[in-house]
Amino acid sequence: MYPGLFNSRKEIETLDIEELRDRVLSRDLPEHIAIIMDGNGRWAKKRGLPRKAGHKNGVRRLKEIVKIVKKLGIKYLTVFAFSTENWERPEKEVNFLMKLFSRTLDNDAKELHEQGVKIRVLGRQKGLPTEIKNKVENIIELTKRNQALNLNIALNYGGRAEIVDATKELITKVQEEVLDLDEIDERILSKELYTKDIPDPQLLIRPSGEMRISNFLLWQLAYTEFWFTSTLWPDFSEEDLLLAIADYQSRERRFGGLKD
Repeated sequence: MYPGLFNSRKEIETLDIEELRDRVLSRDLPEHIAIIMDGNGRWAKKRGLPRKAGHKNGVRRLKEIVKIVKKLGIKYLTVFAFSTENWERPEKEVNFLMKLFSRTLDNDAKELHEQGVKIRVLGRQKGLPTEIKNKVENIIELTKRNQALNLNIALNYGGRAEIVDATKELITKVQEEVLDLDEIDERILSKELYTKDIPDPQLLIRPSGEMRISNFLLWQLAYTEFWFTSTLWPDFSEEDLLLAIADYQSRERRFGGLKD
């Protein structure tokens, strides 16, 4: 450990929220945080509510976390909203989620714009309903010059699909002689990903007690620090976020090398 950093997760958890916030803000913050928003269905089930209640509360939680992240001064937040595998869920639930995304884009576009949030949507937009694609294009255009926070929403997203799509783009460029095969390296491939021009996350947070990345940002998470919590996403609080950041700040990041 470096002098002045937190000694352990146990020590971090003894701090009250005001002290925790002050300690977090006194140290280097991650530039980019990614979150797998998991546990909406279980949250609803624990309360005897339909799954759609969990999803609605998950959206409310995201709105709160966006405000907190922006206030902390973190530049990038990427959230996993709907995966390429989620289409396998019951049709009724998928239809509800699409309607919820549509209403959220309608209701929150103006507020996010006024907050200075820039929206980017990661994933295969071709697979989305036309109504949602149009609304996604509108909110991207509306917020494209904002600089307070970059909010990246992974919608119809899959990490493997992203790499496949990037590979196809590179093959096309080689075939069209725009690019030479020997020029392809990690940097060139990264430029074909959905996340081009976005720095890789320093911190990944997954609520709900699951300890896997579920096909999320497979390429970009190569050197990301992971933080897991049993808290379900609709209950994820400012304190949870600060605990995750504080724990990140306590780690020694070597990127495969050694520190003196």
